[in-house]
Amino acid sequence: MSDLRFTTRAIHVGQVADPTTGAVIPPLYFSTTYKQDGVGGFRNGYEYTRGTNPTRDALQAQLAALEGGDRAFSFASGLAAEDTLLRALVGPNDHVLMGNDVYGGTHRLVNRAFVPWGVSLSTVDMSDLDAVQAAIRPDATKVVWIETPSNPLMKITDIAAVAEIAHAIGATVVVDNTFATPYLQQPLALGADVVVHSTTKYLGGHSDVLGGAVILPEGELAEKVGFLQFAVGAVPGPMDAYLTTRGIKTLGVRMDRHSQNAQTIAEALVGHPKLSVVYYPGLPDHPGHELAAAQMRSFGGMLSVQLADGPTARRFAESMTLFQLAESLGGVESLACYPAEMTHASVKGTELEVPDSVVRLSVGIEDVDDLLADLLGALDRL
Repeated sequence: MSDLRFTTRAIHVGQVADPTTGAVIPPLYFSTTYKQDGVGGFRNGYEYTRGTNPTRDALQAQLAALEGGDRAFSFASGLAAEDTLLRALVGPNDHVLMGNDVYGGTHRLVNRAFVPWGVSLSTVDMSDLDAVQAAIRPDATKVVWIETPSNPLMKITDIAAVAEIAHAIGATVVVDNTFATPYLQQPLALGADVVVHSTTKYLGGHSDVLGGAVILPEGELAEKVGFLQFAVGAVPGPMDAYLTTRGIKTLGVRMDRHSQNAQTIAEALVGHPKLSVVYYPGLPDHPGHELAAAQMRSFGGMLSVQLADGPTARRFAESMTLFQLAESLGGVESLACYPAEMTHASVKGTELEVPDSVVRLSVGIEDVDDLLADLLGALDRL
C-alpha cells in the first residue's frame, strides 16, 4: 500500500478482513500462548504473546507504514520505547546529546537511569546549529536526540541539518515525533535514523490508552530493538494495541482540526495584555516559523503562553473549564498544563527548567469559539 496516501494507509494497513467471518475489523487476539503443531511447529510464527501477537503486529505494520520505516515496535509506554531504544544504542562512556527543553521524562530517564551506568548527557539549543556542532563529541557522541516542536516552548529544529552534523561523526539521530505526528512531519524522510512516539498522545488520540513506539529502517539496530522488545518485555497488551490502531485511523482528520483550532487560538491571543509571549510555530514572528512551514504539513495542536509571573500562570491554568488541568496531551479534549510543577517538575534546577510563568495548552477538536471563550474568560478573571 506504499503508493496510497496517508489517510488511506492509516485506515487499511494491517487491517485484513477476518478470513473466517469476513469481519472488516480484525479480531482481538487475547491469547498469551499459541498451540504448536509439534515442538517448534509455530503457526505463522506465533509462540508467546510477549514475543508476537497478531493485534500488536497489525499496529506495528500501521506505524511503520505511516512513518515511512521498515520496522516498528510498540511498547507499553513512550518511556518504555525510549528506554529500549537507548539500551540498543549506548553503553558506558558513550555520550547522548539532546535539546535543552525536551520532555522532562526523557531527560530524567537518561539522567537518572543511564548516567549512573556510565553514559554522559549534555543538552543544547537544537535550533542553534553552531551550538549543536560545538556540543558534539566526535569520539563519544552516539545519540543526538531531537524534539521538534519541542515540549513545551515549541522550538523548531532543522532535522536535516542536525542529521548532517551528527552523521559526520557516526551518531544516530532520534526524533521524538509525538507533537507533530507522522501526519504533519516525516523525520525519516528528512534524514533521521529513528522515530519515537508516545502513542498515548495524538496517535491514540482519546486519552484512554498508554503506549509508545520506535520506528526505523531495517538493519542491525532494528534487530537489536526487536530483541530487546522481546527480552525485556515492555510490550502493550492486545487491547492497548487495538485502541491505538483505532485511534490512528482518524489521525489525519483529527490533526487537521487540532491544527486549525490552535492556529486560530494563537492568532487571537497574540497581543493580549495578560500575555507576554505566545509560543506557536504557526505565528509568522515565531523564530522557527519558516523552517516549520518547510518540514511540517501544518503547525499542530500544541501551544504555550507566558504570563506575568508564576502565581498568575498557575491561577490561569487552574481556572478554565473546557481546558481541563491535566498532564498529557493530544486527546480530542483540550487540556491545560502547568509544566513547572507537572510535566517538567523533574528538571527543576537544570538547564531544562521551564519558567514558572508558562502554561502549555493542548488544543482539542471542540468548537474553537467555545475554546476561545474559555481562554479569554479565564484571562479576564486574572
